[in-house]
Amino acid sequence: MDITGFGTLLLLLITSIFIYMTWNQMYKKRNLPPGPTPLPLIGNLLQLKLGEMAGSLMKMQDQYGPVYTLYFGLRPVVFICGYQAVKEALVDHAEEFGVRGRVPTIDKFTQGYGIAFSNDECWKQMRKFALKTLRDFGLGKKSTEVKIQEEAQNLVKEISKLNGSPVNPSTMFVDAVAKVFLSIIFGNSLDYKDERFLKLNSLVEETFSLMSSTWGQLEDTIPGLMKYIPGPHQKIYNVSEELISYLQDRVSLNQKSLDPDVPRDFIDCFLIKMEQEKTNPNSQFTMRNLLLSVHSLFLGAGDTVATTLRHTMLILVTYPDVQAKLHKEIDQVIGRNRLPLLSDRSQMPYTEAVINEVQRFADIAPLNATHSVMKDTEFQGYTIPKGTDVYALLCTVHRDPSQFSTPYKFNPSHFLDENGGFKKNDAMMAFSAGKRRCPGEGLAILELFLFLTIILQNFTLTSEKKFTDDDIAPKLTGFFNHPRYFELSFIPR
Repeated sequence: MDITGFGTLLLLLITSIFIYMTWNQMYKKRNLPPGPTPLPLIGNLLQLKLGEMAGSLMKMQDQYGPVYTLYFGLRPVVFICGYQAVKEALVDHAEEFGVRGRVPTIDKFTQGYGIAFSNDECWKQMRKFALKTLRDFGLGKKSTEVKIQEEAQNLVKEISKLNGSPVNPSTMFVDAVAKVFLSIIFGNSLDYKDERFLKLNSLVEETFSLMSSTWGQLEDTIPGLMKYIPGPHQKIYNVSEELISYLQDRVSLNQKSLDPDVPRDFIDCFLIKMEQEKTNPNSQFTMRNLLLSVHSLFLGAGDTVATTLRHTMLILVTYPDVQAKLHKEIDQVIGRNRLPLLSDRSQMPYTEAVINEVQRFADIAPLNATHSVMKDTEFQGYTIPKGTDVYALLCTVHRDPSQFSTPYKFNPSHFLDENGGFKKNDAMMAFSAGKRRCPGEGLAILELFLFLTIILQNFTLTSEKKFTDDDIAPKLTGFFNHPRYFELSFIPR
């Protein structure tokens, strides 16, 4: 080695030692949770396996414990793992951890408006209004139960036309579930073949796809650099604007025909509230918040129930014994001559256990949405500075061996007691926990129960392909988990 090469090597060695010592001292001085030493500009990017983000974050837990720190670029991000630690943060210290953290892939568009990505007074007013309005037009209302039954029956008719031919059920499920949600937001239904309906679904799906892609994960990890780099992640803003443009057209239609005494849907109720509070300088009821609130609701509800149903179908063709038990319980409690009702749930513990286990096992949102701490917070012996982003990893809760006997295997017994009755488990956090728990949880549960039971009331699910445990295991790739591509046949019972 010549003198130049030796000098370069020595400089790199000294630089590495300096960086290591500097970050080590910073950890100790700030009392942050432990974690790997970051590099300048890119932080701990090299420790993350993009495309397998959740999996690589779970492995960090084995090395650093239930609370650790990674650097996304120059900013520290704290990760909380396992049921006890996540519960302590989101439930026991709900106030401190109740702030929405940064989501760079979407923040540049939402800019603090709406429900899901807002904070402070905006979030309080939007969430309170959304919960009340969803109850008035959906949750707990017989009309919504009837609407879901109607769409499930329409789905059965579409499936029957296949005459048992193999099909990937993805589009059918997305369409059926979306129509229920649209009836609450827009007050009317759109036909399955309606171009506006198809376009709306495609925009929501594209947004999720871009956010969950490797490019989207890079933007969330090193946003300072990625904003200058061309790539698919740059499309998220334009796709979101296109969705907002569609929603603006719908709002304009509502404005032209609005009757304040007879609100028809979520949009009408918001417009009425805007008029009532137009003289209130602190009101958050603005047109931008209306559009971004509906945008948030679409992202939250547009694909989650349909994806859970797809996971369920794949699991049931893999485990025909589970499907047979569901058929038996449906026949005993409901029979085949009437539609299932929400009130039937309490008499169907095995069905309830299977739905909960699918949600746990499938881990639709393994990373959870980002939280942040509202003030300097002492947590498990460490100090998390005010404004630090926090990920409470749901995938580590749903695979916590202290809470589930076979955490990596599909097992409805996780939610059954010794007598075969349904056993609730607080470690099932598919809808998150604490102050930021999903406001659409009640509607999602109702849809899952009615769609599943009505499908199984009419069909037996089969597949020519034999799936393995590895085939049905969620891949934990990133922000959102979809099942692998599969086809199945719906055989009339």
